[in-house]
Amino acid sequence: MNRRQFLNLSAGAAFAPLVCSAASKRPNIIVMMADDMGFSDIGCYGGEVQTPNLNRLAESGIRFTQFYNSARCCPTRASLLTGIDNHQAGVGDMVNPKGTPAYQGYLNQQCVTIAEAIRPAGYHALMSGKWHVGENRPHWPTDRGFEHYFGLISGASNYWRLEPPRQMALDDKPYTPSGKFYMTDAIAGHAIEMMREYGGKPDPYFMYVAFTSPHWPLHAWPEDIAKYRGKYQKGWDKLREERYARQLRMKLIDPKWPLSPRDPDVPSWDSIKNKDDFDLRMAVYAAQIDRMDQNIGRILAELKRAGQEENTLVLFLSDNGGCHEENIKGEKKDVPPGPADSFTSYGRPWANASNTPFRMFKHWVHEGGISSPLIAHWPAVIRNGGTLHHQPAHVTDIMATCLDLAGGEYPKTFNGNAITPMVGRTLRPTFEGKPRRGHDAYYWEHEGNRAVRKDQWKLVSKSPDDTWELHDLQADRTEVHDLAASKPEKVRELRGMYQAWADSVGVIPHSRKNRTSDAE
Repeated sequence: MNRRQFLNLSAGAAFAPLVCSAASKRPNIIVMMADDMGFSDIGCYGGEVQTPNLNRLAESGIRFTQFYNSARCCPTRASLLTGIDNHQAGVGDMVNPKGTPAYQGYLNQQCVTIAEAIRPAGYHALMSGKWHVGENRPHWPTDRGFEHYFGLISGASNYWRLEPPRQMALDDKPYTPSGKFYMTDAIAGHAIEMMREYGGKPDPYFMYVAFTSPHWPLHAWPEDIAKYRGKYQKGWDKLREERYARQLRMKLIDPKWPLSPRDPDVPSWDSIKNKDDFDLRMAVYAAQIDRMDQNIGRILAELKRAGQEENTLVLFLSDNGGCHEENIKGEKKDVPPGPADSFTSYGRPWANASNTPFRMFKHWVHEGGISSPLIAHWPAVIRNGGTLHHQPAHVTDIMATCLDLAGGEYPKTFNGNAITPMVGRTLRPTFEGKPRRGHDAYYWEHEGNRAVRKDQWKLVSKSPDDTWELHDLQADRTEVHDLAASKPEKVRELRGMYQAWADSVGVIPHSRKNRTSDAE
């Protein structure tokens, strides 16, 4: 049974008629997101993984070098979808409620999604991929403004089949895959089907394509794995050095920033005995990214076929840094990674390489956890292809950008509820080669990991130690040199800013919350 047999015709009932005489001049908008992919994994950010389609977008678009996420999958998705801080949206942690409004585990009624905000401006709103900001009805995509949806409602999932308690949906109905199925291919396939249905309509569309790749478990097609098997026998130490050197050549990073030391919990490659096992793990991880890029190529080919490539804004990002998690729930030690019956991760050592040149990982709010690649491609507007943009930006800016391009308004009320004012700021001036007003400061909190950045100064701490570090990111974005002891006045200033923000968005001490896994 195909997607059109599940059309949710009632999804638009709460919206005014879609009327806009200028619709043909406004761009389609496609936001594509990887899951648990590090800053340096794709080719145009220094990686060796074959990503020709993303590289092509970068060559004729803009690469952001200081784009920030919200440290983990659910918080980032909440911020992207709503344009406000994830605590304000009700997703301070993951999808399990923690007993306070900021940690209720699903999008609240004091926020609007991009879909809910952009449709009154005359756009269709479509989604294919991972949701993970509300497990149960009425918190699914079609409940939050999307006209059509296909994908994974839950977190980490088998790529080859659906295994309860994970949930998938087709529009507003539960969905169970059958036959020849691979998650990454299916997400792209349904996105393309939606593009074909809506690409010929007079009104433009916003489409959110949220891949699960390369999040664990390590599942990939054998032919994709074969392309990388043996290439990681060089080990993570050498890989980090090679990626760092390419980033310097690309001018993605400042030569003043040293490569961060190998993570203290990661052994040297030379000391490892089971090198073949680790090579396989990284080969499968690379294959997952490779297959995602192949599918991005399919989506771009559909844009070109429809004659819409010129006036479509394509954004690509990752939801957080590379994932350090090992011994994950349900891990199978006796099945090599790749096929459906395997279940494992690539581990902390390779995640350390994924996040080159930075420290730490997903979960934490050091640069390795919160730095994402962001590529913007829009041929009708972005004229200086291959540009690097070094001004900081944040995932909340995507909502602001979409509404700006759509000519829409961020509502003060929606469905009778007062709506939290938008935090994000549009990226449109950057696309047009004009100065952009950024944020006055950036704030993060996730499971007790805390940070604030103002100008080049960043104050950061990791739980449960809670000691504050101070870093000058202009001189040391890899956070190697802690200046807290020598600049106590700056620590006090930033700590006060952080606490005021934390109080305003409902942050509670981590000791009052239970740690969760990303799959929950």
